[in-house]
Amino acid sequence: MANNIKDQQDILDKLNIQTLHPMQREAIDVIGSTTNTILLSPTGSGKTLAFLLPLLDVLDPDIKEVQALIIVPSRELAIQIEQVARDMGSGFKVNAVYGGRPMSKDKIEIKHVPAILIGTPGRILDHFEADRFPKTSIKTLILDEFDKSLEDGFEDEMKAIIGQLPSINKRILTSATQLEKIPGFVRLNKPTTVDYLTEKKKSTLAIKTVVSQKPNKLPTLLELLHHIGNHQGIVFCNLRESIDKVSNYLTRNKINHSCFSGGMEQQERERSLITFRNGTSQILLATDLAARGIDIPELSFIIHYELPNHKEEFIHRNGRTARVNAKGTAYVLKGSDEQLPDFIKETPPIRISTKAPSAAPFWETLFISGGRKDKISKGDIVGLFMKQGGLTQEQLGTIELKQDCAFVAVPLTESKRIVNALDNSRLKKKKVRIRVL
Repeated sequence: MANNIKDQQDILDKLNIQTLHPMQREAIDVIGSTTNTILLSPTGSGKTLAFLLPLLDVLDPDIKEVQALIIVPSRELAIQIEQVARDMGSGFKVNAVYGGRPMSKDKIEIKHVPAILIGTPGRILDHFEADRFPKTSIKTLILDEFDKSLEDGFEDEMKAIIGQLPSINKRILTSATQLEKIPGFVRLNKPTTVDYLTEKKKSTLAIKTVVSQKPNKLPTLLELLHHIGNHQGIVFCNLRESIDKVSNYLTRNKINHSCFSGGMEQQERERSLITFRNGTSQILLATDLAARGIDIPELSFIIHYELPNHKEEFIHRNGRTARVNAKGTAYVLKGSDEQLPDFIKETPPIRISTKAPSAAPFWETLFISGGRKDKISKGDIVGLFMKQGGLTQEQLGTIELKQDCAFVAVPLTESKRIVNALDNSRLKKKKVRIRVL
């Protein structure tokens, strides 16, 4: 029982979490005692743990079929929830399925049927239609970021999926924004709502307007990034084409960044997030795909380079900074010929002070050609890089271990030496290649 105080504390210890937030405690109680729940809480407030902890209480270790289905609107959110569920160490098998990776990989992983299946609507429906596992034991349905997964583009797929779930007796819908009307096919009868969106507390988010003197906002963006200095943040664009244009400009001006959009291959997207998480990249240049459902560190700022089209996008973008109790700033970059939409309150434009260009990044990311399937652990990687690579503990940055590879952040000044020293080394029984990502 995850809600047994001792077992719950064991899980929190594994996740390096000291205590639950009030929202999480209330959500756990409500989800555990009601049939249908709507959980509304800001981005980054811990909704994933709030629904995973009570979910463990309703899973039966004796049933070797899928018991809980978690549907999400993006690949990154599926991967993130899968990782949290695995890190909880509950003993229940969990798998994520999503478009952008080979179907053969899904088939191998779900051949041993997981208790918890996470996925995007299209890929889940593919598995349903191929009848790859029984659905009669699926009793819990979770729609994370439900306002996105129930919008028009997903509606047919969602209706087809839910129509094949005859045994659902618990529904949990979560988001950072409310949906005006939940479609009838969800069958969400008399839900209990846990709403922390309207919680009365002083906002830690500052919204500041920056005005470009010309329609071309790129020079002003560069000035703003120099003004902000060496902090990590997201620059939001509306279109993939805009990202290409801005990326080329930032590259020419030596601003270290990664790109993230739906037009990229899944592997590219994952590696962009890895380099951003470990500090190799200072800026993540992204579409609204990065506004929710991705695992990234606390950010001190975001920039609306292109103005959002809808209030919901504005809310989710801003939710990437000033999370929980931290402070943050959302900069609205307004062109000389632009009008702010009604949902963005105009504030007196700030002056941008001229500062020296941002410093070069401290970290470089190295790729290792071995992962969990090779029985490699983070401890093995630490041992190799410190004993044979000569790094100190302070010089070893974030390590991300995947199924078939790993990524390690090391000082930029040491990266070439490390590659020369460790390439073709053995980790466990596997000889691995190591290179700069």
